[in-house]
Amino acid sequence: MSEPSADPSNNQGKGFFNPSRIVRAARYTAHGFQHALVHDTSFRQEFVAILILAPTGVWLGDNGVERALLILPLLLVLLVELLNGAVETVVDRIGTERNELSGRAKDLASAAVFVALLSVLVVWGLVLLG
Repeated sequence: MSEPSADPSNNQGKGFFNPSRIVRAARYTAHGFQHALVHDTSFRQEFVAILILAPTGVWLGDNGVERALLILPLLLVLLVELLNGAVETVVDRIGTERNELSGRAKDLASAAVFVALLSVLVVWGLVLLG
């Protein structure tokens, strides 16, 4: 693979600020969210829960720091669930037959989601119970 050129005219739209690249990236992002909402039940359930919990966190937090602490773990859950879905999609793309490494990858991604969910409980507990 060749080194990227220092000359911005040779970077094929990968400059510091390229509106068409930003629009394409936004489109890919929207497709990712759409895929997650349509095809991933866990993501959909967590998304609905966050639609309820985020405003609750804003209401329960006494200041900006507490509000941020209550909302950020919720976003972390969505982030990790998106990555979990990506891992599962790639593993399934490779093959649906049972394979020890494929199973391990899916189990690790699922464990990451559990840790993110646990972070919600820990942070909300510490912030709200003081």
